[in-house]
Amino acid sequence: MSTSPPPRYRNNAWREHPLWNWVGLVPFFLFIFLFLIIPSLNLFTGAFVTNKGLFTLENLSVFRNPLVLKAYMTSLQVSLLTAVIGGLFGFFVAAAVALGHPPRWMRSLIMTFSGLAANFGGVPLAFAFIATLGRTGFVTALLKEVCFAGPDGTQICPFNPYDHGFSLYSLTGLVLAYTYFQFPLMVLTITPALEGMRKEWREAAANLGASTWQYWRDIALPVLTPSILGASILLFGNAFGAYATAQALTGGSIPLVTIFVGQQIRGDVLGNPHEGYAMAIGMVVVMAITIVAYSMLQRQASRWMKV
Repeated sequence: MSTSPPPRYRNNAWREHPLWNWVGLVPFFLFIFLFLIIPSLNLFTGAFVTNKGLFTLENLSVFRNPLVLKAYMTSLQVSLLTAVIGGLFGFFVAAAVALGHPPRWMRSLIMTFSGLAANFGGVPLAFAFIATLGRTGFVTALLKEVCFAGPDGTQICPFNPYDHGFSLYSLTGLVLAYTYFQFPLMVLTITPALEGMRKEWREAAANLGASTWQYWRDIALPVLTPSILGASILLFGNAFGAYATAQALTGGSIPLVTIFVGQQIRGDVLGNPHEGYAMAIGMVVVMAITIVAYSMLQRQASRWMKV
Protein backbone atom coordinates (compact mmCIF):
# COMPACT_ATOMS: atom_id res chain seq x y z
CA MET A 1 0.00 0.00 0.00
CA SER A 2 1.58 3.27 -1.12
CA THR A 3 1.16 6.50 0.72
CA SER A 4 1.25 9.90 -0.90
CA PRO A 5 2.74 12.91 0.83
CA PRO A 6 0.34 15.30 2.52
CA PRO A 7 -0.96 18.13 0.32
CA ARG A 8 0.93 20.75 2.33
CA TYR A 9 4.19 18.89 1.77
CA ARG A 10 3.50 18.61 -1.96
CA ASN A 11 2.83 22.36 -2.18
CA ASN A 12 6.05 23.29 -0.35
CA ALA A 13 8.32 20.65 -1.85
CA TRP A 14 9.55 23.03 -4.59
CA ARG A 15 10.91 25.35 -1.91
CA GLU A 16 13.21 22.57 -0.65
CA HIS A 17 14.81 22.11 -4.06
CA PRO A 18 18.61 22.78 -3.85
CA LEU A 19 18.43 25.36 -6.64
CA TRP A 20 16.07 27.48 -4.56
CA ASN A 21 18.99 28.32 -2.24
CA TRP A 22 20.73 30.08 -5.13
CA VAL A 23 17.86 32.39 -6.02
CA GLY A 24 19.03 35.05 -3.59
CA LEU A 25 22.40 35.15 -5.35
CA VAL A 26 20.91 35.96 -8.75
CA PRO A 27 21.22 39.76 -8.26
CA PHE A 28 24.83 39.31 -7.17
CA PHE A 29 25.78 37.21 -10.19
CA LEU A 30 23.89 39.59 -12.47
CA PHE A 31 25.81 42.53 -11.04
CA ILE A 32 29.13 40.69 -11.44
CA PHE A 33 28.27 39.79 -15.02
CA LEU A 34 27.23 43.30 -16.06
CA PHE A 35 29.83 45.35 -14.22
CA LEU A 36 32.85 43.04 -13.94
CA ILE A 37 32.86 40.26 -16.51
CA ILE A 38 31.62 42.26 -19.51
CA PRO A 39 33.91 45.27 -18.82
CA SER A 40 36.85 42.92 -18.27
CA LEU A 41 36.23 41.14 -21.56
CA ASN A 42 35.92 44.50 -23.30
CA LEU A 43 39.17 45.58 -21.65
CA PHE A 44 41.14 42.54 -22.74
CA THR A 45 39.77 42.50 -26.27
CA GLY A 46 40.22 46.27 -26.69
CA ALA A 47 43.89 46.04 -25.75
CA PHE A 48 44.64 43.86 -28.78
CA VAL A 49 42.69 45.56 -31.55
CA THR A 50 43.09 48.74 -33.57
CA ASN A 51 40.54 51.49 -34.00
CA LYS A 52 39.31 49.53 -37.04
CA GLY A 53 38.85 46.34 -35.03
CA LEU A 54 41.89 44.51 -36.42
CA PHE A 55 44.10 42.36 -34.20
CA THR A 56 47.39 43.98 -33.18
CA LEU A 57 50.09 43.90 -30.53
CA GLU A 58 51.10 47.48 -31.19
CA ASN A 59 49.09 48.75 -28.22
CA LEU A 60 51.46 46.93 -25.86
CA SER A 61 54.27 49.17 -27.05
CA VAL A 62 52.87 51.77 -24.67
CA PHE A 63 54.92 50.07 -21.96
CA ARG A 64 58.06 51.30 -23.71
CA ASN A 65 56.96 54.88 -23.15
CA PRO A 66 59.09 56.44 -20.35
CA LEU A 67 56.12 58.52 -19.18
CA VAL A 68 53.98 55.42 -18.73
CA LEU A 69 56.75 53.63 -16.84
CA LYS A 70 57.16 56.69 -14.63
CA ALA A 71 53.41 56.67 -13.97
CA TYR A 72 53.60 53.04 -12.88
CA MET A 73 56.57 53.77 -10.62
CA THR A 74 54.79 56.76 -9.05
CA SER A 75 51.65 54.72 -8.46
CA LEU A 76 53.68 51.92 -6.87
CA GLN A 77 55.52 54.48 -4.73
CA VAL A 78 52.31 56.12 -3.49
CA SER A 79 50.70 52.73 -2.85
CA LEU A 80 53.71 51.45 -0.90
CA LEU A 81 54.05 54.61 1.20
CA THR A 82 50.37 54.79 2.11
CA ALA A 83 50.25 51.05 2.82
CA VAL A 84 53.18 51.34 5.25
CA ILE A 85 52.06 54.58 6.92
CA GLY A 86 48.39 53.63 7.03
CA GLY A 87 49.27 50.10 8.11
CA LEU A 88 51.40 51.23 11.05
CA PHE A 89 48.96 53.88 12.20
CA GLY A 90 45.98 51.56 11.77
CA PHE A 91 47.67 48.69 13.59
CA PHE A 92 48.35 50.77 16.69
CA VAL A 93 44.80 52.13 16.70
CA ALA A 94 43.38 48.62 16.28
CA ALA A 95 45.65 47.30 19.04
CA ALA A 96 44.39 50.02 21.38
CA VAL A 97 40.80 49.10 20.54
CA ALA A 98 41.16 45.31 20.69
CA LEU A 99 43.70 44.91 23.51
CA GLY A 100 43.52 48.15 25.48
CA HIS A 101 40.00 47.55 26.86
CA PRO A 102 38.69 51.04 26.07
CA PRO A 103 35.17 52.10 27.09
CA ARG A 104 32.45 50.61 24.94
CA TRP A 105 31.39 54.00 23.60
CA MET A 106 34.96 54.75 22.49
CA ARG A 107 35.31 51.42 20.72
CA SER A 108 32.00 51.97 18.93
CA LEU A 109 33.06 55.48 17.98
CA ILE A 110 36.40 54.35 16.55
CA MET A 111 34.95 51.42 14.62
CA THR A 112 32.09 53.53 13.24
CA PHE A 113 34.51 56.25 12.16
CA SER A 114 36.77 53.65 10.55
CA GLY A 115 33.86 52.21 8.59
CA LEU A 116 32.88 55.65 7.30
CA ALA A 117 36.40 57.00 6.67
CA ALA A 118 37.52 53.87 4.82
CA ASN A 119 34.82 54.54 2.23
CA PHE A 120 35.13 58.33 2.20
CA GLY A 121 37.27 58.88 -0.85
CA GLY A 122 37.11 60.41 -4.27
CA VAL A 123 36.08 63.99 -4.98
CA PRO A 124 34.54 64.70 -1.53
CA LEU A 125 37.79 63.72 0.20
CA ALA A 126 39.84 65.90 -2.14
CA PHE A 127 37.60 68.91 -1.53
CA ALA A 128 37.71 68.29 2.22
CA PHE A 129 41.51 68.36 2.20
CA ILE A 130 41.58 71.45 -0.01
CA ALA A 131 39.24 73.25 2.38
CA THR A 132 41.37 72.14 5.32
CA LEU A 133 45.01 72.14 4.22
CA GLY A 134 44.91 74.01 0.93
CA ARG A 135 46.64 77.35 0.54
CA THR A 136 43.46 79.06 1.73
CA GLY A 137 42.26 76.22 3.97
CA PHE A 138 41.09 77.03 7.46
CA VAL A 139 43.86 75.03 9.18
CA THR A 140 46.47 76.75 7.02
CA ALA A 141 44.89 80.12 7.86
CA LEU A 142 45.05 79.34 11.58
CA LEU A 143 48.70 78.32 11.35
CA LYS A 144 49.52 81.52 9.46
CA GLU A 145 48.13 83.55 12.36
CA VAL A 146 50.50 81.96 14.89
CA CYS A 147 53.27 84.56 14.80
CA PHE A 148 55.94 85.84 17.15
CA ALA A 149 57.87 89.08 17.31
CA GLY A 150 61.42 88.69 16.03
CA PRO A 151 64.55 90.34 17.45
CA ASP A 152 64.24 93.19 14.97
CA GLY A 153 60.53 93.65 15.61
CA THR A 154 59.33 91.80 12.51
CA GLN A 155 56.63 89.19 12.74
CA ILE A 156 57.82 85.58 12.40
CA CYS A 157 55.18 82.98 11.46
CA PRO A 158 57.03 79.64 11.60
CA PHE A 159 54.05 77.31 11.39
CA ASN A 160 52.85 78.06 7.87
CA PRO A 161 53.52 74.72 6.11
CA TYR A 162 53.71 76.34 2.68
CA ASP A 163 56.70 78.38 3.81
CA HIS A 164 58.59 75.14 4.41
CA GLY A 165 58.03 73.49 1.04
CA PHE A 166 54.77 71.67 1.79
CA SER A 167 52.09 71.58 -0.87
CA LEU A 168 48.83 69.70 -0.70
CA TYR A 169 48.93 69.37 -4.48
CA SER A 170 52.25 67.51 -4.48
CA LEU A 171 53.15 63.87 -3.95
CA THR A 172 53.35 64.52 -0.19
CA GLY A 173 49.84 65.94 -0.13
CA LEU A 174 48.53 63.02 -2.15
CA VAL A 175 50.10 60.53 0.29
CA LEU A 176 48.52 62.45 3.17
CA ALA A 177 45.09 62.32 1.52
CA TYR A 178 45.38 58.61 0.73
CA THR A 179 46.45 57.85 4.30
CA TYR A 180 43.13 59.27 5.50
CA PHE A 181 41.21 56.31 4.07
CA GLN A 182 44.04 53.79 4.34
CA PHE A 183 44.49 53.65 8.11
CA PRO A 184 40.75 53.13 8.86
CA LEU A 185 40.77 50.24 6.40
CA MET A 186 43.69 48.78 8.32
CA VAL A 187 41.75 49.16 11.57
CA LEU A 188 38.78 47.28 10.15
CA THR A 189 40.98 44.56 8.63
CA ILE A 190 43.39 43.84 11.47
CA THR A 191 41.03 44.20 14.46
CA PRO A 192 39.50 40.69 14.06
CA ALA A 193 43.00 39.19 14.03
CA LEU A 194 43.96 41.04 17.21
CA GLU A 195 40.73 39.97 18.88
CA GLY A 196 41.51 36.38 17.89
CA MET A 197 44.65 36.34 20.03
CA ARG A 198 44.04 33.87 22.86
CA LYS A 199 44.44 35.04 26.44
CA GLU A 200 45.82 31.61 27.24
CA TRP A 201 48.89 32.33 25.11
CA ARG A 202 49.69 35.45 27.12
CA GLU A 203 49.08 33.66 30.42
CA ALA A 204 51.22 30.69 29.41
CA ALA A 205 54.05 32.99 28.36
CA ALA A 206 53.82 34.87 31.66
CA ASN A 207 53.88 31.60 33.62
CA LEU A 208 57.07 30.63 31.81
CA GLY A 209 58.68 33.93 32.79
CA ALA A 210 58.35 35.77 29.47
CA SER A 211 58.18 39.54 29.60
CA THR A 212 55.71 41.59 27.55
CA TRP A 213 58.40 42.30 24.97
CA GLN A 214 59.29 38.61 24.69
CA TYR A 215 55.61 37.68 24.32
CA TRP A 216 55.16 40.10 21.44
CA ARG A 217 58.47 39.20 19.82
CA ASP A 218 58.22 35.42 20.04
CA ILE A 219 54.45 34.74 20.04
CA ALA A 220 52.13 37.60 19.11
CA LEU A 221 53.99 39.11 16.17
CA PRO A 222 54.80 35.76 14.47
CA VAL A 223 51.13 34.83 14.73
CA LEU A 224 49.95 38.23 13.50
CA THR A 225 52.53 38.60 10.72
CA PRO A 226 50.41 36.92 7.99
CA SER A 227 47.41 39.07 8.94
CA ILE A 228 49.50 42.25 9.03
CA LEU A 229 51.11 41.50 5.67
CA GLY A 230 47.76 40.55 4.16
CA ALA A 231 46.12 43.75 5.38
CA SER A 232 49.06 45.80 4.10
CA ILE A 233 48.76 44.18 0.68
CA LEU A 234 45.06 45.02 0.71
CA LEU A 235 45.94 48.65 1.45
CA PHE A 236 48.49 48.60 -1.37
CA GLY A 237 45.90 47.42 -3.88
CA ASN A 238 43.35 49.90 -2.56
CA ALA A 239 45.71 52.82 -3.18
CA PHE A 240 46.98 51.50 -6.51
CA GLY A 241 43.50 51.53 -8.01
CA ALA A 242 42.42 54.93 -6.63
CA TYR A 243 41.63 57.55 -9.25
CA ALA A 244 39.07 60.19 -8.29
CA THR A 245 40.93 61.56 -5.25
CA ALA A 246 44.18 62.07 -7.15
CA GLN A 247 42.42 63.57 -10.16
CA ALA A 248 40.38 66.03 -8.09
CA LEU A 249 43.25 66.95 -5.76
CA THR A 250 46.10 67.38 -8.21
CA GLY A 251 44.28 67.87 -11.50
CA GLY A 252 46.42 65.19 -13.11
CA SER A 253 49.69 67.00 -12.41
CA ILE A 254 51.11 63.92 -10.67
CA PRO A 255 51.72 61.06 -13.11
CA LEU A 256 49.68 58.10 -11.89
CA VAL A 257 48.76 55.15 -14.05
CA THR A 258 45.05 55.50 -13.21
CA ILE A 259 45.11 59.11 -14.45
CA PHE A 260 46.94 58.07 -17.62
CA VAL A 261 44.34 55.37 -18.29
CA GLY A 262 41.53 57.85 -17.70
CA GLN A 263 43.07 60.37 -20.08
CA GLN A 264 43.38 57.77 -22.83
CA ILE A 265 39.91 56.24 -22.44
CA ARG A 266 38.08 59.57 -22.06
CA GLY A 267 38.80 60.24 -25.70
CA ASP A 268 40.87 63.40 -25.43
CA VAL A 269 42.32 64.89 -28.60
CA LEU A 270 45.50 62.83 -28.28
CA GLY A 271 43.85 59.93 -26.48
CA ASN A 272 43.96 56.33 -27.67
CA PRO A 273 41.44 54.15 -25.81
CA HIS A 274 43.15 50.94 -26.91
CA GLU A 275 46.45 52.04 -25.37
CA GLY A 276 44.49 52.86 -22.25
CA TYR A 277 43.12 49.32 -22.24
CA ALA A 278 46.68 48.00 -22.55
CA MET A 279 47.81 50.08 -19.57
CA ALA A 280 44.79 48.85 -17.63
CA ILE A 281 45.87 45.26 -18.26
CA GLY A 282 49.11 46.06 -16.46
CA MET A 283 47.02 47.31 -13.54
CA VAL A 284 44.97 44.11 -13.62
CA VAL A 285 48.17 42.07 -13.37
CA VAL A 286 49.34 44.06 -10.33
CA MET A 287 45.92 43.78 -8.68
CA ALA A 288 45.74 40.05 -9.40
CA ILE A 289 49.11 39.53 -7.72
CA THR A 290 47.94 41.45 -4.64
CA ILE A 291 44.70 39.46 -4.46
CA VAL A 292 46.52 36.12 -4.71
CA ALA A 293 49.08 37.17 -2.09
CA TYR A 294 46.32 38.44 0.22
CA SER A 295 44.37 35.18 -0.11
CA MET A 296 47.43 33.06 0.65
CA LEU A 297 48.34 35.12 3.71
CA GLN A 298 44.76 35.08 4.99
CA ARG A 299 44.65 31.31 4.63
CA GLN A 300 47.83 31.01 6.65
CA ALA A 301 46.55 33.44 9.29
CA SER A 302 43.26 31.57 9.68
CA ARG A 303 45.12 28.43 10.80
CA TRP A 304 46.26 30.17 14.00
CA MET A 305 42.79 31.55 14.70
CA LYS A 306 41.40 28.00 14.66
CA VAL A 307 43.88 26.67 17.21
